[in-house]
Amino acid sequence: MVTKTLGIIGGGQLGMMLAEAAKSMPEHISNIIVLDPTKNCPASRVGAKQIIADFKDKNAIVELSLQSDIITYEIESGDSKVLESLHDEVSINPSPTTLKIIQDKYLQKQFLRQNNIPVAEFDIIESLEDLEKKIIDYQYPALLKARRDAYDGRGNFKIENQSQIETAYRQFSGRQTMIEKFVDFKMEVSVIAARNIHGEIATYPLAENIHKNNILEITIAPARVDSKISSEADRIAKKTMDVFHGAGVFGIEMFVTKDDKVLINEIAPRVHNSGHHTLQSSDTSQFEQHLRAILGLPLGSTKLKHTTVMCNILGPKDFVGRYKPITLEQKDGVYLKMYHKDEAKPQRKLGHFNVVDEQNTSDVDTLLEKTLEIKNSIKFIQD
Repeated sequence: MVTKTLGIIGGGQLGMMLAEAAKSMPEHISNIIVLDPTKNCPASRVGAKQIIADFKDKNAIVELSLQSDIITYEIESGDSKVLESLHDEVSINPSPTTLKIIQDKYLQKQFLRQNNIPVAEFDIIESLEDLEKKIIDYQYPALLKARRDAYDGRGNFKIENQSQIETAYRQFSGRQTMIEKFVDFKMEVSVIAARNIHGEIATYPLAENIHKNNILEITIAPARVDSKISSEADRIAKKTMDVFHGAGVFGIEMFVTKDDKVLINEIAPRVHNSGHHTLQSSDTSQFEQHLRAILGLPLGSTKLKHTTVMCNILGPKDFVGRYKPITLEQKDGVYLKMYHKDEAKPQRKLGHFNVVDEQNTSDVDTLLEKTLEIKNSIKFIQD
């Protein structure tokens, strides 16, 4: 059997876990190369060769294509135009056309609306005067969003009243923006969905996400919702995968509204933080699933074997610098995954742990209590 060299744009923790999954598939993937600007990035720590360059560096992307049989990404920051120009030279998935749409939040929402997929109301903003005029219809609070290069809420400004309009607009000076109706949701949820190059689609059960300071803190799988909401979210996710081109795993973030409607918030054309539970909860992790999808293999089982709570390990607000290794007693359903990042910074994702209901008691409250107890026990000590 002919093995392939896998190229990944991005060598952070997602690239690291993709590389680990790739190394467990030696019959399909022989080598792994990542393009990442950070020397000794997490993926390079687990055996991936690294090209050190910016994600948008044209020459570096071309070099990656020359060394790879297949290219994917763990971050949306690659230059989609350069990738489109290389699509005939090397297999690239998800499709650069899809990446181009998703990179621009306005184009993403426009595409979804055109395909009758439910999203909150939104519109483009051309100027401060345009914002002042349009916010009258959207009412307060409303969200002003940067259209590109924003994640973990860093490109959002929640406008609470008229006095904040100019401040919000000036914060994104020089960047294209859009306005979006604020959704008074009762829960944030997500579906990890996969589509292989032959069009086969598979979805993992709906997961519930709890954010703190706009960054994912905890994921509960499955989500604590009734079957009607789960089924609707699954239907929307499958329709979304059907209309986008290309293969791979997508993280589809959604809101459940106060009246139990399901709306898409944002889509990531890659493996996703809210899918880390699949490393222990499922027969097929999202990382293996992504590789199976882009290699054209049959998709693996997405059945949830165990209720699982995932918790991110973030750099504390009052700590910057090297730290002693974080350790946890990995027993009784506790699984730690650190990302090989030498330095902590406030809110930086440094690792995660999964707490798994291996006895299948379905006692989510006890899992959550255990998760928070472990989270509060983690201390960062200067190295």
